[in-house]
Amino acid sequence: MMVMNFAGAGAEALAWLHSVGGSSRTILEATDRYVQTSFIEATGFEPESYTSVAAAKALAHHAFTRARYLAREDKPVFGLGCTATIATDRQKRGDHRVAIAVEDALGYSTYELVITKGARDRAGEESLVSWLILYAVAEACGVFDLPELPLVKGEQVLMVFEPAAELERLSKAELEFVVLEPEGRLSTTVPENLAILSGSFNPLHDGHRQLAEVAAQQLGEDAYFELSLTNADKAPIDLAVARKRAVQFLGLDHLILSRAPLFNDKARLFKGTTFIIGADTASRLINPKYYQSKPEAFHAAFEALRQDGASFLVAGRSRQGDFQTLDDIAIPPDFRDLFSEVPKNSFHMDISSTELRNKFAKE
Repeated sequence: MMVMNFAGAGAEALAWLHSVGGSSRTILEATDRYVQTSFIEATGFEPESYTSVAAAKALAHHAFTRARYLAREDKPVFGLGCTATIATDRQKRGDHRVAIAVEDALGYSTYELVITKGARDRAGEESLVSWLILYAVAEACGVFDLPELPLVKGEQVLMVFEPAAELERLSKAELEFVVLEPEGRLSTTVPENLAILSGSFNPLHDGHRQLAEVAAQQLGEDAYFELSLTNADKAPIDLAVARKRAVQFLGLDHLILSRAPLFNDKARLFKGTTFIIGADTASRLINPKYYQSKPEAFHAAFEALRQDGASFLVAGRSRQGDFQTLDDIAIPPDFRDLFSEVPKNSFHMDISSTELRNKFAKE
């Protein structure tokens, strides 16, 4: 849920949001800070420039604080600040521009755009600012498939993410993990006897959530999701991308953000964990290439997993037209006891993040 402070433009965005039934589930409060005294009342100071990222961040901070006051404690919230100078009934010498900031538990996301003069009338520039506000709101709410902004040639939105202190410490390896709570707060603790479903969540989909729910019921344990900033097979995830993926979980589930690329790394962090994986991941887990094709390295890795109390709950996955289960995987007998299976009749969903991204690209 959000509180919005806007100045100079953005009223159309509010009207668009309120034109959809159920908008009260998103909007807590919105204030048009049109005169300087109202702006200063919200921010507590007079900025050097009223149309700047610094001014937008000050409005967003006030809005975020206000949202936390107005919403229930179990509701994730964010504050949005927008300040703009657009076409009016007189010629302006300076740029037409807009700066938008969103503050939530993960930090600040800012959006800055210089608007091409003469490309639109005032109504057109108001609509553009409002489009950008909706874009920022959608990103804050974890919406992945966003339409392109109606920009003209030469216009470009500068987007910057400034992480919260905990995320900054995570990125510098000063923290080993951070937990984003469903209500939108950050913590650095997890319960014992945990089940963890790791992934890239690009995007999060019903298959992820249903598998976590089924596994939690089967194990009788809490199920958390985990996103690692580093990965054995993929490029590292920067904090801006991590934020985009993390906000998908707000209001839904716990998400651990870590720097643990391998299951051995995760097992050392979270002792006694059951890792929820698909059959395709289980196949990769026993692939000799991940152990330099050295049997002794493979054996040492799995012995370490055993010592850390790790185990694996394996769900079936479709692979090249066939449904693969744990029985189809040649787990070495010495470590077969570390693996158990989600019954096929409990979970069977053929959906992947890759398929969803490809679908988005075609639409």
